[in-house]
Amino acid sequence: MNVSYRWVIVAAGALMTCVALGAMFSLAIFQMPIATATNWSHAGIASAMTLNFLVMGLGGFLWGAASDRFGPRIVVLTGAVLLGLALVLASRAGSLLEFQLTYGILVGLAASAFFAPMIAATTAWFEENRSLAVSLVSAGMGVAPMTISPFARWLISTYDWQTAMMLIGCLAWILLVPAALLVRRPPVAAGGSAADSAAEGPSVPLGQIFRSPQFLVLGGTFFACCAAHSGPIFHMVSYATICGVAPMAAVSIYSVEGLAGLGGRLLYGTLADRVGVKPVLVAGLLVQAAALATYLLVSELDEFYALAVIFGSAYGGVMPLYAVLAREYFGPRVIGTVFGAATMLSSIGMAFGPLVGGWIFDTFANYSWLFIGSSMVGLGAVAIALAFPPLRRVGLQPA
Repeated sequence: MNVSYRWVIVAAGALMTCVALGAMFSLAIFQMPIATATNWSHAGIASAMTLNFLVMGLGGFLWGAASDRFGPRIVVLTGAVLLGLALVLASRAGSLLEFQLTYGILVGLAASAFFAPMIAATTAWFEENRSLAVSLVSAGMGVAPMTISPFARWLISTYDWQTAMMLIGCLAWILLVPAALLVRRPPVAAGGSAADSAAEGPSVPLGQIFRSPQFLVLGGTFFACCAAHSGPIFHMVSYATICGVAPMAAVSIYSVEGLAGLGGRLLYGTLADRVGVKPVLVAGLLVQAAALATYLLVSELDEFYALAVIFGSAYGGVMPLYAVLAREYFGPRVIGTVFGAATMLSSIGMAFGPLVGGWIFDTFANYSWLFIGSSMVGLGAVAIALAFPPLRRVGLQPA
């Protein structure tokens, strides 16, 4: 195993984030078919996604800490087995409560086993082009709407929602278990010398890290960023359908967002390596906030497509940058734990969007207030990001 194996790690990470998060986010495609077949409320179904994000937040922290201690391979292998099982069980749910518990808790716990551990593993393999490498792993999230979502829509059209969800669970086993077996620690981390370990920098207590201005601003920005875009992403297909877009065309908007997110990750990652992470992050957050407000003005399919390119590239492009900042602020020794904690905060932010959007639709029969509120939260993320302290790993001071 040599340094070129790092690109195998990137490919495995991209595949795992695509399948795992694509399977979880496919609930946006299942929402209307489930509601039609079961008469469950939109808010009730969407609350399963809220549970996903809450559980995913706690799970991301625990899995990240486990990857620091035991290595990433056992973590992602466990998540792969659990994700397939969770989707199969959710497809057999006979009541809304049973669905909320199986899909909301088990799928969220399983999906959280991939992002933070694989991002942390990737940062350990790369010194140069780290932002680009992390962006490529995160790009799996952008590919998911172009692959898992249309596949889910086709399965639902061909069979029914229960069979479709069960088949996606089986696909998760087929793809994720072999990919998990490819994951390795980098050579230095696996057998490096004491001098190599000392080069990572002095150990800083986790309590001091979590109280530091660096972590508070990182976690606050991540939280607000995800709180801003989660509702519009989850309810985009429903919103487009209400505007008169055909169901399959509405799913294609979701796919365009994903494709744009893939391009945005590559663009923002490359720019961050060249001009710095913080200015690129702030610029992306500004674009995201403006795009969210603009959704109030669109109603035609071509308008949705154009805005999906802008919105998708912005929220997709900024997501990997938080991991790079965490690595630069706190070093490789505790990156899994620290980024897992930041991911926990982001997942709490993500949890609000689906539930609030479902409540807004059930109450007002439209999504206008969802986009207004999301844009305002997005501007809040910009304000927090402007408070990022200078990049400085040694000598963190409590806030």
